[in-house]
Amino acid sequence: MPRRNVVVIMSDEHDPRIMGCAGHSFVKTPHLDALAARGMRFANAYTPSPICVPARAAFATGLRVHQTRHWDNASPYTGSPRGWGHVLQRHSVRVESIGKLHYRAEEDPAGFDKEHIPMHVVGGYGMVWASIRDPYVASPSSKRMLGERIGAGESSYTAYDREVTARAVQWIREAAARRDEPFVLYVGLVAPHFPLIVPEAFYAMYPLHSLPEPKLLPAQGYQRHPWVQAYADFMDNEQQFDSPQERLQAFAAYYGLCSFLDHNVGAIMQALREAGFESDTTVIYTSDHGDNLGKRGLWGKSTLYQESVGVPMIMAGPAVEPGVCETPVDLLDLFPTILQAAGIDPQPEMGERPGRSLLEIAAQPADPERAVFSEYHAAGSNTAGFMLRKGRWKFHYYVRHRPELFDLDADPEELNDLAGDPAHADVVRQMEAELRRICDPEAVDALAKQDQRAMIERLGGLAVAAKMGAGGATPVPVGATRTA
Repeated sequence: MPRRNVVVIMSDEHDPRIMGCAGHSFVKTPHLDALAARGMRFANAYTPSPICVPARAAFATGLRVHQTRHWDNASPYTGSPRGWGHVLQRHSVRVESIGKLHYRAEEDPAGFDKEHIPMHVVGGYGMVWASIRDPYVASPSSKRMLGERIGAGESSYTAYDREVTARAVQWIREAAARRDEPFVLYVGLVAPHFPLIVPEAFYAMYPLHSLPEPKLLPAQGYQRHPWVQAYADFMDNEQQFDSPQERLQAFAAYYGLCSFLDHNVGAIMQALREAGFESDTTVIYTSDHGDNLGKRGLWGKSTLYQESVGVPMIMAGPAVEPGVCETPVDLLDLFPTILQAAGIDPQPEMGERPGRSLLEIAAQPADPERAVFSEYHAAGSNTAGFMLRKGRWKFHYYVRHRPELFDLDADPEELNDLAGDPAHADVVRQMEAELRRICDPEAVDALAKQDQRAMIERLGGLAVAAKMGAGGATPVPVGATRTA
């Protein structure tokens, strides 16, 4: 297989529907739209877990969360099990990263020849306090998760993303002098992850008076599922806005951060064009998970609804025909995709990995019945939650709670839970049986809690663990920006 270049760009907390190419009515993402226009957009893409660290460990390894046992934001990837980066290294492909990884530490053999300004979990251990579950404990920080200030301006995250983008542009320019040496470059951007502060030029794109109200508001009578209510009680961002005006500013800031992210993607794409790499480089854009963005009165990730568990997935390159693929996919599919795009046969490397190459999926007729799975064992949950998407149906299984079932063909906004409808009892049974072919939910829930309890004991017990880790967004690495 011919060796070719691959660039993977991963953002953080990007709801896949908030892009022009996905049909959003007003958010401006011209560079992502252009990438989708010359490549394939996967309209039904999902994260293996709707929280950063487990999702990123699954992305690295191509294995499900319950296979790697990276359960939460205090179980970061250390380089084991081996990931796609290790395979590339074994085949002598240059592989480097720039920006956010959210693994344990730069010193770990995580599959990169070099990590440039990497963002990893705090202290090498992450949010230990959030690993205390059943019952969970409150954050040790009194700071608001979405940020102490919301609106227009600059934050350490916007400064970091500017620096990551500048480093990526410079890296690509320098790679042009080594044209005979194929590469795989991973670029980790933070936007649109909170804090909800965005440069004025992007904030001004979204006047407050023009912003729509999100769906299913508890203040208007909507009742959350009990498992979801527990998360809302744990992280009650909706009640922490200073005023209705500040709440509107939060929407404008998130939309602005999506456009800021798009601007940075555009700079990287321009660098590839100017360096002469566009014709022989596969570019993949995705995110680690989405964001609830006020829907159901929720902010951040950590739920199984489309806003949180969905991710954008766009792929463009020499072997990709333009279009939209309806086959469900997830981040696990990137393990074989990156290898194949780099010219390495992925099959001998797959083992028990469930993924399929997006290059192969895109070249075949749509397979809407392909099952895609996600799971959650982290902050704000006393029991595990599991999601299965198959065909028109999306099924949520919550240990110790009733399930949810949505018909995404008739109800793409997940407004009507059908799980309690006798007319859909057979569908519920079929979806649960399909989910149990992947794992035993109760056994996995017990294993996650066993591992979390063991970690807490190793670190000194509950009293110590309850105070360990950042209370909100991971800080940028010291010295990583020129302005932060």
